[in-house]
Amino acid sequence: MEFMTWTPELTVGVAVLDDDHKKLIGIINQLHFGIMAGDERKILEAVLHELVDYTIFHFSREEEMLLKAGYPATPAHTIEHQKFIRQISNLEKRIKSGPVATLDLELMEFLRDWLFHHIMVSDKKFGPQLNEYGLF
Repeated sequence: MEFMTWTPELTVGVAVLDDDHKKLIGIINQLHFGIMAGDERKILEAVLHELVDYTIFHFSREEEMLLKAGYPATPAHTIEHQKFIRQISNLEKRIKSGPVATLDLELMEFLRDWLFHHIMVSDKKFGPQLNEYGLF
């Protein structure tokens, strides 16, 4: 069973960003499945690293689109992204040096809650402007 599920409510109306969000949800589900299956540390670290890398890629793409479209809240949105990257990068470092138990449901709930909240509250605000600009 999936830990996170993509639903139409998560659509921001920009296909490439919606696809990125779906991929992020898929990676989080992969991490959750690995934790529940008791995968070894090396595998879990690799999946978490993939999550960090893809998140950085996605945020960069999103911020570039926001700048092109002249979205007025781009600086605040970028700060949200930077804060999240710092948080998951710190988690990645802690997990590499700490017990595998650090990868637990609390971490998974943090990832799920942050992503859902970010998409539903922050990302949904810019979809119409990006579409007006022609970035869909």
